[in-house]
Amino acid sequence: MSAGLSEMIQSAGPRYRTATEYVEATLREAILSGAIAPGTPLRQEELAASFKVSRMPIREALRQLEAQALVDFEPHRGAVVVQITLLDAMDNYAIRAALEPQALRLSIPNLTDEDFEIAEDLLAEIDQEQDPGRMGELNRRFHMTLYAQAGLPRLIALTEQHLATADRYLRFHLAAVGDMGQDEHRAILAASRVRDEASAIEALAHHHNRASEAMKAYFATRSAAVP
Repeated sequence: MSAGLSEMIQSAGPRYRTATEYVEATLREAILSGAIAPGTPLRQEELAASFKVSRMPIREALRQLEAQALVDFEPHRGAVVVQITLLDAMDNYAIRAALEPQALRLSIPNLTDEDFEIAEDLLAEIDQEQDPGRMGELNRRFHMTLYAQAGLPRLIALTEQHLATADRYLRFHLAAVGDMGQDEHRAILAASRVRDEASAIEALAHHHNRASEAMKAYFATRSAAVP
């Protein structure tokens, strides 16, 4: 186990209500800070010994970290620290920034009152949701509700494909930054509802730009913190 994680375990103290919460929070901080390097296997027996807990809270904490896109479960290796890079994230944001405004522009004239109600309900669900995996699903459904009337099946399919890919980066973003961008979602919806194409696309561009800049800032902070 890394020296950085050992220090975090020692400094965490009895401030968590459950062993699972203690393990999850400490591992999360270690992964996001870079104290545990990407690609590092997280072996349950070693973690249980380091945290002085049973394997059950370790196993549950690792599943929670998987939901946050911080841990992958790989065949024959078990839990491994995720290897998301800034380049991967920026590549995905660039593809989305090219596809989604076009899908939204074509869809706005064809959106119905029912579409707007569904989108509003999805935003309300996001406000109440705590599970990062579920939040990612709701986010994808919200965006696709506004894009689905574009009338070009291949464009819609390609947009949905890259939104599905983006779910991984969204969950990582939520873990690192903690902001879903609900104000921007509501601005996109409000402009779409009154058929203000220019304002809707501007709000969508702001949504993408803010998320990409937040991710850049996170990786810059991480790089500065890790020799």
